[in-house]
Amino acid sequence: MSAAGPAEPVFVSSRDNALVKDLRRLSQDSTAYRKQGRVWLEGDHLCRAALARGLKPALAVFAESFWPHAPAEWTQAALKIIVLADALLPDISALESPAHMGFVLDLPAESELLPDQASVILDRVQDAGNVGSILRSAAAFGFGQVIALKGTAALWSPKVLRAGMGAHFGLRLLEGITPAALDALQVPVIVTSSHNGSFLHQQAIPMPCAWAMGHEGQGVSDDLMARARLTVRIDQPGGEESLNVAAAAAVCLYASSLAARAG
Repeated sequence: MSAAGPAEPVFVSSRDNALVKDLRRLSQDSTAYRKQGRVWLEGDHLCRAALARGLKPALAVFAESFWPHAPAEWTQAALKIIVLADALLPDISALESPAHMGFVLDLPAESELLPDQASVILDRVQDAGNVGSILRSAAAFGFGQVIALKGTAALWSPKVLRAGMGAHFGLRLLEGITPAALDALQVPVIVTSSHNGSFLHQQAIPMPCAWAMGHEGQGVSDDLMARARLTVRIDQPGGEESLNVAAAAAVCLYASSLAARAG
């Protein structure tokens, strides 16, 4: 028996189509993915990143004008293909210039906390751009688990996905975690502070560890501070009072990766 060929595309031209309404919610509502159990990846970069990690989209969506030119690796990636009239693209996009394709993925199953995993704890980090940037740094520097405490921006929201640039697909992501759940961690917790602790470059950083990054204005909570094995600050010879939380995370995680290689 011969193998089944690629799925035949379904053409959609109505704004009232149920799928168009679902895609609109996924692209514009930061928590719609929780209700639908699916995430919307808009644009070829995120889609390539998902395929590179071996993920199989439930749905591939193409603009009608792009469909005849779409590469086979995208047109054959999903079980179902939707071709949208170009006029519908602004309806399902949160971008100023809508992308000509995207994937719908089933939301990954909730992960259990791995006690001994090098981790990043997000303590009410609320800016989606900061969260996505921290995910990129975590993936780049070998921190495979990100623990988002309650109050942190939704990890699979469209803005965080775009800022993460594909980092999501290489990470173990936990959302809505309570501080009490951190009792299970077997790696030391390290917190950053603008004014307290020793300078990062003067510290022996344990690895694996769990770096805690706090709220943009309030910093790390007192509860999390009390759990810390180590408190560090980043030397800023230029005289600035503090770094953006995403920049601070990149510095700290890179320092840990250097310590791991040196050890």
